[in-house]
Amino acid sequence: MEAITAAPSRARVLQALRSRNFRLLWTGQTVSMLGDTAFLVALGWRTFTLTGSARSLGYVLTLQGIGLLLTVLVGGALADRYDRRKMMLVSDFARFGLIGALTVIDGTGHLSFGILLGLAFAEGLATGFFTPALGGLVPLVVEEPRLGSANALIGMARQGSLLIGPSVAGLLYGFAGSTVVFGFNASSYLVSFAFVWATRPRVPERAAAEGTLREIRAGFRYVAGVPWLWVTISLFAFVLMCQWAPIQVLTPKLVRAHFHLGVGAYGVIFSMLGAGMIVGAVAFAQLDLRRRRGLISYLIWMVNSLLVVVFALSPWYSLAIVASFLRGTCIGFGVAVWETMLMELVPQHMLSRVISLDWFGSFGLTPIGLVVVGAISGLAAPGTIIALGACISILIVAGGLFSRQIREID
Repeated sequence: MEAITAAPSRARVLQALRSRNFRLLWTGQTVSMLGDTAFLVALGWRTFTLTGSARSLGYVLTLQGIGLLLTVLVGGALADRYDRRKMMLVSDFARFGLIGALTVIDGTGHLSFGILLGLAFAEGLATGFFTPALGGLVPLVVEEPRLGSANALIGMARQGSLLIGPSVAGLLYGFAGSTVVFGFNASSYLVSFAFVWATRPRVPERAAAEGTLREIRAGFRYVAGVPWLWVTISLFAFVLMCQWAPIQVLTPKLVRAHFHLGVGAYGVIFSMLGAGMIVGAVAFAQLDLRRRRGLISYLIWMVNSLLVVVFALSPWYSLAIVASFLRGTCIGFGVAVWETMLMELVPQHMLSRVISLDWFGSFGLTPIGLVVVGAISGLAAPGTIIALGACISILIVAGGLFSRQIREID
């Protein structure tokens, strides 16, 4: 076990990097996240140019989300019972194969909308196993006093990928086409595989095996018995359906039809979001927040939704960029708060199941939102639909503050 030494507050955000195993995990995931965000931009623009319809991107993202939801609960149960590191390795290799196949098909000119749908669904299946395994592995490669730093650094990697990835995607897509971006993402999974392979996590506390279905039910019972968990997960299922789905589906159309710009401008919006998320994650690590974390995070999510309204209805692209940066700050801080609370307050033998339930519950209604947004995308301006969803989200999050457990949880 590695010794923990005091560090100046100005370096608090970097403390987790003193752990060799965390450094390896973090480096691999940083590269993988960079590939993922570049892929997301290329996928959105390639789908839009392939079909000419915002509705089509909604269907692609819906099937990807359904694939994840079908496996994430099983993935959580398996990650609490078996080796989380090995689960991540298998998932990374599977995703390399899937995105590698997409690269070849796109490069040979045989890409169709049907193939895109099938590969998106399969990629979602693999990600459903990977996500809870990663969340459960982090506390096994870093000591508890450094968890806040670890989550902030992972958040910074995620946000940094949003800052750099879209710009990389825009440049590569503009000069070489979507195939190169898809190939870059496939290669990033091999990098992640290599660094996870080199990681040597601690052996976690494990409950006796009860069978996958019983373990999933045990996870449901645990979440149902912890008000701050089930209230937040339930509310954010509706928030993501109403707010995240319209943003994902309609931002390409907003950029092209409202601002009259192209894929480069689309990427800049993601980059500014990522820059803000880095600022938010660093702020969380430096503050080392320990009190009223539930109340603070809910207020931050309400501000985030207000900024979505500004982004969607802005008459100027420059204001939309500023709103994206400020949104990112809220998201980076809020996500770091939530993930640290999970890792500190949930028992280790339940952690991957709770993380899988968090994903399943929070994103459970998102496929519905993606389909609905795609269906109504032609009925109103994209900014109007995005802003309406954000206003509904403000009311939903505000409702959560009526819960005393949310207001008082530390």
